[in-house]
Amino acid sequence: MVGMSEKAYITEEYDVVVVGAGHAGCEAALASARLGCSTILFTVSMDSVAMMPCNPNIGGSSKGHLVKEIDALGGEMGKNIDKTFIQSKMLNVSKGPAVHSLRAQADKVEYTKQMRMTLQRTENLTLRQAEVSELLFEGNVIRGVKTYSGATYLAKAVVLCTGTYLKARCIYGDVVNHTGPNGLAAANHLSDSMAEAGIYIRRFKTGTPARLDRKTIDFSKMQEQTGDERIVPFSFTNTSEEIDRPQISCWLTYTNETTHDIIRENIDRSPLFSGFIEGTGPRYCPSIEDKVMKFPDKTRHQLFIEPEGEFTDEMYMGGMSSSMPEDVQYRMIRTVAGLEHVSIVRNAYAIEYDCIDATNLQASLEFKNYDGLFSAGQINGSSGYEEAGAQGLMAGINAARKVLGKDPLILDRSDAYIGVLIDDLVTKETKEPYRMMTSRAEYRLLLRQDNADLRLTEIGHEIGLIDEERYAHFTEKRKLIEDEVARLSSTMVGGAAHVQAFLEEHDSTPLKTAVSLAELIRRPELSYEAIAPLDTERPARMSNNVDSDDASWIKKHLSEVVEQINITIKYEGYIDRQMQQVEHFKKLEKRKIPEDIDYEAVSNLRKEARQKLSQIRPVSIGQASRISGVSPADISVLMIYLTTLSAEQPSEDQT
Repeated sequence: MVGMSEKAYITEEYDVVVVGAGHAGCEAALASARLGCSTILFTVSMDSVAMMPCNPNIGGSSKGHLVKEIDALGGEMGKNIDKTFIQSKMLNVSKGPAVHSLRAQADKVEYTKQMRMTLQRTENLTLRQAEVSELLFEGNVIRGVKTYSGATYLAKAVVLCTGTYLKARCIYGDVVNHTGPNGLAAANHLSDSMAEAGIYIRRFKTGTPARLDRKTIDFSKMQEQTGDERIVPFSFTNTSEEIDRPQISCWLTYTNETTHDIIRENIDRSPLFSGFIEGTGPRYCPSIEDKVMKFPDKTRHQLFIEPEGEFTDEMYMGGMSSSMPEDVQYRMIRTVAGLEHVSIVRNAYAIEYDCIDATNLQASLEFKNYDGLFSAGQINGSSGYEEAGAQGLMAGINAARKVLGKDPLILDRSDAYIGVLIDDLVTKETKEPYRMMTSRAEYRLLLRQDNADLRLTEIGHEIGLIDEERYAHFTEKRKLIEDEVARLSSTMVGGAAHVQAFLEEHDSTPLKTAVSLAELIRRPELSYEAIAPLDTERPARMSNNVDSDDASWIKKHLSEVVEQINITIKYEGYIDRQMQQVEHFKKLEKRKIPEDIDYEAVSNLRKEARQKLSQIRPVSIGQASRISGVSPADISVLMIYLTTLSAEQPSEDQT
């Protein structure tokens, strides 16, 4: 057993060890503990638990989908942001429901505090401040970890959620601090142990903007950004009324040509462009230097000035991450309207860190070559709190299920954005920090954030993360939606005078023949709520006129039920078409590839395809088709080979 020969001062034993208490580690540890496994969660600092070292928000375009899915499966992120948000806004409301995305500004300190409290009050879970420095193996089977102090913690499964801490260094100009984010200690030893075990290590980079002193900002020169009047919760267990609270404004301003001139004049001092920074940065969250140099035709770029919490004057400067020297940061920031006399509280910086190639993982997030070792979050080459939380939840579930002798939980691309995220990471070679986007989801009309509970709560209950009370409420909601859609589809109205008058009043075409209420709802100008005067058989519980003293769960969540009825009916044709696409997708996913297949023996496969297929070892034709470098022609060759191979296998009767 590697590393076990040395004297250990302390030896403890757990079912699951989770390394790192960021957003991935918190979800992993909570899932494991809630599924009944004794779990220990390590953090380099208690101050780093669920910390937000960069943007002070949860959700956003496509990321909001992930948070809603985490909640639907029984995770914690949605509940925690509902407790601690200071502004909430639904994005993309002018577009269709497939791309509506919830986003909330967080009180960063309160978010960390509430998550830490949840961890510490969870049964089966121990939160421990210590640096894990070594992985302990017996052959290729994980047996535990050792800390830098020499203590040994044995385990049946280990989940790596190290975030951006592995050999981290923070850089601006020629200043290099060998620390993790926000000046916290880096983890300088674990990646050496991983490399020694044969795990491929690479360097990625991300960055964060400066923090500004609120007292020195002139908001009169900026555009105020307020939250939504009606707050939509992230957690399906909450209602708008239950989490309603006063909101704090954000502010919009812009860079200008003077800002850009300063950046261009000093671009040789940027470590990003001088080559001093080695790691690969995120394409979809570029630094201000990248924006100015790569998009010279743009005369301005948006900047969002966002509060970091209710009880701090620190303001986050969204849209201006940078690794420029301190003096350049001051000069360029002070060219922005409203920031002419601003004081910087914390400099912007880039951070480099070690991470792995996630194609070395199975879809369960367990390493292919290391039994019982799982990995989740930014160590897998992703970016963002939400992507990390989603992976952490799945890794924690699967680590616990491995300990309990159960099959892993795998969500595919038609099940959830979580399925898209993990499939992309383990199948496609990620050359830069991966960011979730709605365009990555082929079936996004089915994978809306509003129906995440209808898609995933059944699964959450089956695996043990959704309790019986919540499940009973969910099944009641699901049945009511299904019953109402069926009733509306079979309830007919004709051309009676009061019907025609109603349609005329709503600028809707009069009826020539009888139609169902569902057909009326499909009209853009009408809805389930609007046709209530024509719906004489509507159940009392579906009416807002129900006695206000009615405290039933459905009464509180009636708006969610109505939303699903409207979307299900209005988009029925599009949804049916996408369901047909999913059926084709499922067929390819069911075409399994033998684990021991020798791709060198498959004639007519191109060399690149052989290399990629041999490296990634896809489990199905569907997964193989998504590998970069494997063409449709290669898939056809592979399918013919598998068909021939199957025909050559003796049947049960022959054996």
